[in-house]
Amino acid sequence: MPKSSINVEVAHKLNEKSEKLRTNSEEKAQHEYRIEILEAFLLATVALASAWSGYQSARWDGHSAASYGQASAYRIDGDNSVSLGGQERLHDISTFNTWLQAKTSGNEKMAELLEHRFSEDYEPAFRAWLTTNPFNNPEAPPGPMFMPQYHNRLEKEGAEMRQQATEAFKSGLSSREISEDYVRLNIFLATILFMIAIAQRFRRGLPHLGLLGIAVIATGVILTLLIIYPRI
Repeated sequence: MPKSSINVEVAHKLNEKSEKLRTNSEEKAQHEYRIEILEAFLLATVALASAWSGYQSARWDGHSAASYGQASAYRIDGDNSVSLGGQERLHDISTFNTWLQAKTSGNEKMAELLEHRFSEDYEPAFRAWLTTNPFNNPEAPPGPMFMPQYHNRLEKEGAEMRQQATEAFKSGLSSREISEDYVRLNIFLATILFMIAIAQRFRRGLPHLGLLGIAVIATGVILTLLIIYPRI
């Protein structure tokens, strides 16, 4: 075989081998480029999710503090109203007992004067009690306070405020729990960032791809939770 033919064949084989190596190198470079894009996308997504989670945690923490403050204010106002209502009740009872003594002793002038000393809540019940003929009817209620017409407005308002205080406190607890949920998500996001950083130490092989795969799945789960969790 001529020497020139051998040289041509060797050159052709070397060229094929060079093309194959170049093709493999390009495919490897494209693969690594796609992995780098995935890593960059994960890092950006985790960073945004962490910022959003921290923001929501702060907002819910503030909402919790506001609810606790509102619950405290409702509780104080409710206790004051109940206390004033109790004092008003005692005043009406004392006035009624004095009226009863004046009435039974025949002191009509004193009895009439005392009738104007009843509170606005007590007077309708007192008038309704008189219609039962209490001095001659043994089945009459023992006093106006036992009549269905009697309502202590201050005590009722106090009870409503106490209920509002309880609801506000529960709202504060719920907001606090949501804030803690977002804090936990931030911890998981920090763990994902750590996993990505470790994966970058293994530029080749299954450890790199395995850690990235776990990071992708974990990021998807956390993004789903961020969508589900309440936000303000």
